Amino acid sequence: MTYIPRLLRGQSVLLALALLVLFGAWRYDHFLGLFNVLTFLRYNSMFALIALGMCFVIMTGGIDLSVGSTAAMASVVAAYVSPYGLLPGLACGALAGIAVGVLNGLLITQLNILPFIATLASMLAASGLGLLLAGNESISVSYESGFTVIGQGDILGFPIPAWIAIMVFALGSLILNFTSFGRNILAVGGGEDAAHLMGLPVNRVKFIVYVISGLMAGLAGVQLAAQFGAGQPTEGLGWELFAIASVVVGGTLLTGGVGSVGATLSGVLLLGLVFNILNFENGMGFVSLRAHWQSILRGAFLLLVVIVQSRLALRVRRRIRLSAN
Repeated sequence: MTYIPRLLRGQSVLLALALLVLFGAWRYDHFLGLFNVLTFLRYNSMFALIALGMCFVIMTGGIDLSVGSTAAMASVVAAYVSPYGLLPGLACGALAGIAVGVLNGLLITQLNILPFIATLASMLAASGLGLLLAGNESISVSYESGFTVIGQGDILGFPIPAWIAIMVFALGSLILNFTSFGRNILAVGGGEDAAHLMGLPVNRVKFIVYVISGLMAGLAGVQLAAQFGAGQPTEGLGWELFAIASVVVGGTLLTGGVGSVGATLSGVLLLGLVFNILNFENGMGFVSLRAHWQSILRGAFLLLVVIVQSRLALRVRRRIRLSAN
C-alpha cells in the first residue's frame, strides 16, 4: 500500500509548482515582483488554514462542507468585536469557528449522522447566522484598535497571515507525524472497525478533528475581516471546494487513512498559483474570466484530481489481488 502515497505525494505537486513559477516568470514582467509574491502569500493564507483543517478531517474518512460559511460567520463576529482590540477579535472569531466544529463533532459522533449531511446542515446554519448577525451587509472593522494588523501587517517584511499559516502547518505536521493522536487519525481513516478492535478512541479522534477544522475556519474568518477591513457574511462561497481540492491534490485519499500536511500546503500554493496566473492573463487581455469562472475551474480541477486518484487506487487494488493470487 505504500505505492499509493509514494505515487500521489511524491514530487509531482512540487514539480508542477516549479513549472508554473517558471512559466509565470517567463511570461509576465512583474510575476516575481515583491508586491505580487507578498500579496499572493497574504491572500492564500486564509485558504491554507481551512485546507489544513480539512486535511485532518479527510484523513479520518470524513468531510467538512461548513468551512466556508464558518469563516464568513467568524469574520462578522471578529468585525463586531474588533473595536476592543486584536486579541478579543481573534479570540471571538476563533471561538465562533470552534462552536461550529463542536456542533459538527457532536452530530457525527453522538448522533451518528453522516459527515456530509451533518456539515451540510451546519454550513446552512452558519451561513444564515452570519447573515442574521450582519443584517445582510458587510460589517466594518475598527482600524484604531490594531485589529487589522493580523491581516494587513508584516513582520520582517513578511505578511503576518503567512507567518501564521507557516506556524500552524508546522504544528500540524508535528502532530500528524510525531504524536499518537496523529497515528490515531490515520488509523481511524484506514478503517473504523479495525480502529475500534485496536482499542483506539475513534469518536474522540473524529470529534477533535472537526473541532480543529472549525478552529482553522474561524482563524481564516478573522484574517478575512482583518485583510479586507470588514466582516463579510456573503464570503466563503466555494472555499470548501478550494480546501478539498488542495487536500486531494496533495495526495490525501478521500477514503481516509493516507495524508500529508506538507503536501496539502503544496496543493494550496498550486491552486492559488493557477488563479494568480489567470489574473495576469486577464490583465493582459488574452483571457477574460469573471470571478464565477473561478468556482467552475475549482470544481473541474477537483473532479479531475478525484478521477485520477480513483483510477490509481483501483490499479493498486488490482495489483494487490494479482499478487495475492
